[in-house]
Amino acid sequence: MLRTVAALAACMAGRDGGTGHVTMCDRRPAASRHTVSLAINFQLSETALSSLDLRRLRQNEHVRALTREVHVQLDQLIQPLFVAEAITHPEPVPGLTGVHQESSESLLRQVERDLKAGVTKFLLFGVPRARAERQIDWSFTASQVRALKARFGRDIWLATDVCLCSSTPHGHCGVLNAEGDHLDNDASVAELVQAALAYAQAGADCVAPSDMMDGRVGAIRTALDGAGLERTILMSYAVKFHSTLYGPFRLAADSAPKSGAALKDRASYQLDPARPNDAWLCAERDAAEGADILMVKPGLPYLDLLRELSRAIRKPWAVYHVSGEFAALEALVAQGLADRAALHREILIAFRRAGASMIITYGARFACDWLAT
Repeated sequence: MLRTVAALAACMAGRDGGTGHVTMCDRRPAASRHTVSLAINFQLSETALSSLDLRRLRQNEHVRALTREVHVQLDQLIQPLFVAEAITHPEPVPGLTGVHQESSESLLRQVERDLKAGVTKFLLFGVPRARAERQIDWSFTASQVRALKARFGRDIWLATDVCLCSSTPHGHCGVLNAEGDHLDNDASVAELVQAALAYAQAGADCVAPSDMMDGRVGAIRTALDGAGLERTILMSYAVKFHSTLYGPFRLAADSAPKSGAALKDRASYQLDPARPNDAWLCAERDAAEGADILMVKPGLPYLDLLRELSRAIRKPWAVYHVSGEFAALEALVAQGLADRAALHREILIAFRRAGASMIITYGARFACDWLAT
């Protein structure tokens, strides 16, 4: 109650005596302003303030449901899918409960199960058998897009990740220079454009460049429009940080930088967690270059940026609830330290509250049950 008194006193401190109007400049000492406001203007007492019972709207499930301001719906969730050319049966991804690296055949069966669970939106990651430094063959992933759309048509919305990391022998997200210590930006963008075109021509509803090369959004948008694919949506991983939270994903996509390379990690092209201004620059640039949807990745450590950016840049915002985050929650559940449905539901609400229009999560296929409880 004392906090309530102090808060109300602070709100009233700038009001002109007797009139209730806010003064532009009140140079009285703060204590004097509070005293006059409380004693003269409103004659508030502790008895009156104690009747402001904020718990009244929390007392049962009915009123809590009526007064909620943030809602998570199943149709706001996107389920990642991994398909590998070199395997013949599904292989579980460590740390990601219910997520597998799929074969071409099992991929179709998994999507059929997901549809029955109410999931209709997917983000596809292809893992081809062959790898190349340049002139990469994108036909495997394109063939999976084609098969999915042939089988499910408009029943699904299919985005396809556009990156080089699963297709190069070194595991980096672009084309290495001759010294092997830096990514050649222009050569990388040229490869990304070809990947995006191949996936869009195969029927992808959306292409999603995740590489963090400069200028790739504009180049891909120009190429799509020039090929008569102006209806293809472009979702940019605009704000993608150099993070330690990608471990299970890199196993699923076989995309970790390989040992022995001169370029040890992705810090020279992914964002530094301590440089929020760089995140703003990337988001503003990608929006200007034609991205339809912008993304923050990872999610939980960067909710501050998601909130600020989604308010400032009036585009739909996605957040990627990345594999390390998801695995950490599942580890809590496995130790009996949290209720699974309540834990995941709380995190999904946090993403929506911060401004996400859509959430990429490995738990989309379980969310129907989580959101119903």
